[in-house]
Amino acid sequence: MEPVRTDPQLGPLVDEHGELSIGTADDAFERLVVAIVNQQLSVDSAAAIRERLFDRVEVTPASILAADESTLREVGLSGQKVEYVRNVAAAFQDRDLTRAGLRDETDDAVIESLTEIRGVGPWTAKMYLIFVLGRPDVFPIEDLGIRTGMAELYGYDDGDRAAMVEHADRWRPYRSYASRYLWRAVD
Repeated sequence: MEPVRTDPQLGPLVDEHGELSIGTADDAFERLVVAIVNQQLSVDSAAAIRERLFDRVEVTPASILAADESTLREVGLSGQKVEYVRNVAAAFQDRDLTRAGLRDETDDAVIESLTEIRGVGPWTAKMYLIFVLGRPDVFPIEDLGIRTGMAELYGYDDGDRAAMVEHADRWRPYRSYASRYLWRAVD
């Protein structure tokens, strides 16, 4: 993690927060559902919906598919997100999308496989790579927090995504860890 630790802007965040981990999700399916719930929502709104969802429904592929749509809507999921979490549930029943099942796949292959599921885009697939599969070198430029961190620490404009990606190359092969510290910079 040396390129992250020695970065003039990220290094102090490493000192402040210690080494942050990746791949911490215990349940691959639950984490993918959480990523879908989090899509395009504020942190507080997403947390409230997640809490209600986990209180009302056992978050397993079978339970999500068996749940009444009205139950899923009552917890705060939009009609579109109900469809998306059900698509993910069906995909988990059809194929092995767990750590073990994807262990030998490249990051690009995992992204391709996951984005075949309607409702899973590149951002969600990259969150899965970082938080479920523990892949060390993922840079989710699609994430607003990442772009905000890059703006705050390095002065980039949100439209400078290509420049941000190029800048992040200096953190290879630890861009997932750098991303964790960029999120901390804006928390």
